[in-house]
Amino acid sequence: MVEIADIFRIHGAAYRAKFGDRMPASHLHAMQDIEQCRTEALGGQLFYCEPCQQYHYSYHSCKNRHCPKCQNDQAEVWLHHHKRFLLPLTHFLVTFTLPDPLRALARRNQKSLYNILFRTSSEALQALALDPRFIGGRIGMVGVLHTWTRDLLYHPHIHYIVPGGGLAEDRTTWRPSRANFSVPVKALSPIYRALFKEEMRHAGLLEHIDPQVWTIPWNVHSQAQHHGHSAFTSLAPDRPVLSSCRSVPCTSRPIAR
Repeated sequence: MVEIADIFRIHGAAYRAKFGDRMPASHLHAMQDIEQCRTEALGGQLFYCEPCQQYHYSYHSCKNRHCPKCQNDQAEVWLHHHKRFLLPLTHFLVTFTLPDPLRALARRNQKSLYNILFRTSSEALQALALDPRFIGGRIGMVGVLHTWTRDLLYHPHIHYIVPGGGLAEDRTTWRPSRANFSVPVKALSPIYRALFKEEMRHAGLLEHIDPQVWTIPWNVHSQAQHHGHSAFTSLAPDRPVLSSCRSVPCTSRPIAR
């Protein structure tokens, strides 16, 4: 199986030579870490496994949060932690995307735009949930930012996992949503767009945006997830692959660095 690290090691140098002057420093650093992860470049430790009577050399990990190998364990912890908050009811996967005309600006101002994307989308979702015509209560939500599609195209979007209901103003009464309907996405889209435009004004970026972007529909999607487990699993990175040595638990101990 070809890994991202393999692709970076084979083509990374040529890619950086061509586009490196346009890449953020954080991207260059991530590429270097992923290329060197679990290789001799980072050193390692020598282990001896008594049941196997063999030596094993283990290279150090880069620990970069963008590295698929290093994030497996953290992803499993994240998944276990958040699944504890699932309620015994339908959940919704609500997705907010950023229109294509704004993506170049977002890539040049990633920290600011991603924060604004989170803030405006969550405020819009909360505003409609508080409306008594829909839920009439304050909802909880877990949001995960994705910046690329599966075919590696830059496409910032946020997935929210939202329970089908919320707490009323008295904070003691549960207000359930309908079984397969949380809030209307057609109403959610213009609220999200208006909040985003106002944030662009405050950030001093409004003049860099084509005014036509405020007249087109902004894509918001909502899908019912009956228990929420599948939504959390899909948003977490791949789980780690655990292995043993010759079907006997390997009790390796470090003997040298």
